Amino acid sequence: MNYARFLTAVSAARKPSPIRMLTELQQRSPPSLISLAAGAPNPNTFPFESATIKVKNGPDVSFDQVSMKRALQYSASSGIPELLTWMKNLQKSLHDPPTASYSPERGQMDLCVTTGSQEGLCKVFEMLVNPGDDVLLDSPTYPGTLAALQPLGCNIINVPSDQHGMIPAALKEVLSHWDPSDARRPKLLYTIPNGGNPTGASMTEQRKREVYELASLYDMLIIEDDPYYFLQFDKPRAPTFLSMDVDGRIIRTDSFSKILSSGLRMGFVTGPKPLVERVVLHVQASTMHTSTFTQLMVSQLLHSWGQDGFLQHVDGVSEFYRKQRDAMISSAHKWLTGLAKWHSPSAGMFLWMELMGVSDTRQLIMEKALEKEVLLVPGGVFMIDSDEPCSHVRAAYSLSTPEQIDLAFGRLAALIKEASGFEMNCPQK
Repeated sequence: MNYARFLTAVSAARKPSPIRMLTELQQRSPPSLISLAAGAPNPNTFPFESATIKVKNGPDVSFDQVSMKRALQYSASSGIPELLTWMKNLQKSLHDPPTASYSPERGQMDLCVTTGSQEGLCKVFEMLVNPGDDVLLDSPTYPGTLAALQPLGCNIINVPSDQHGMIPAALKEVLSHWDPSDARRPKLLYTIPNGGNPTGASMTEQRKREVYELASLYDMLIIEDDPYYFLQFDKPRAPTFLSMDVDGRIIRTDSFSKILSSGLRMGFVTGPKPLVERVVLHVQASTMHTSTFTQLMVSQLLHSWGQDGFLQHVDGVSEFYRKQRDAMISSAHKWLTGLAKWHSPSAGMFLWMELMGVSDTRQLIMEKALEKEVLLVPGGVFMIDSDEPCSHVRAAYSLSTPEQIDLAFGRLAALIKEASGFEMNCPQK
């Protein structure tokens, strides 16, 4: 793979920070080293001394005076070593990526920590997307992706999708406008393969293989944004693009937000070493590194659990959301049959519904639904052109109780009847 051809001029021009390199060198050196190089603050001046964090299933996470000083100090931009090692072993165990045994030049699998997967996505886009580039993605899509891409001046091209995600035949049709040897062909495809936000769509293994083959033919990179990987309701979990990556063309983003804590802001970028190294250079120049404290906190937890304990935890989280999904589907059948269309998601946190007789849901949701004390997200915010009318809404089943979901859908049913001319029969509050 010629990774240089994918880089923007800004990314290609990034150089390693000599100060960051010295900091990381010092942290790998023996205690006998006397360093007069680092501009780090003296941890003896920090007001925090120790901490103990209670864990539901496992031993407490504890910081004594020594570990607290480390937790509150600068650390390596790629992540603390023990967390990186744990996560690399997890990725190899879950996905068995062919690239794990490759040389760096061929796209050897590497990994870095980011401050949430959103930071990783932004840095990947800024590494790869020039003004005027064509970027392919399934629409509707996550608004954070659009917010990161649109200011870069690229052409965002929608690839049609359905309840099973991106449609390979539609992708082939879109790509037919270019010859595989055309230097102006798209070089980047983005997708959320499991429990997509907002649609809840999950790609089948066959579709992933067909999409990967097209990416190989046109020499494109695939960004596999997979924050809901562990929230798949069917086992075994579907094979990932990373598990199929014989060329070294997959950049995968993972998140702990949905399974450990969203406030920890902990994500990971996994991909070809030459590209992950470019992401790390961007981290050096921006956030410098993800919080050392949260990295050590998570690392202690993961090491105490082990892989089996971690997977047991995420299976419990997935089961919780499966029950929430079932409650929402039950209420949808009860209240919205004949008023809306939907597909039951097999992963994630969202139900995507088309409201019958409502051409655009924006006013219905942002004004009338608020008056009835029910709030969803109008579908237009997930579209490449957010001004286009959209008859869809997104409902999240992550926070509300089944009783609250049922009450909310009753109110929504009354609003749809009113908006579409049906006789209104509003439920009691």
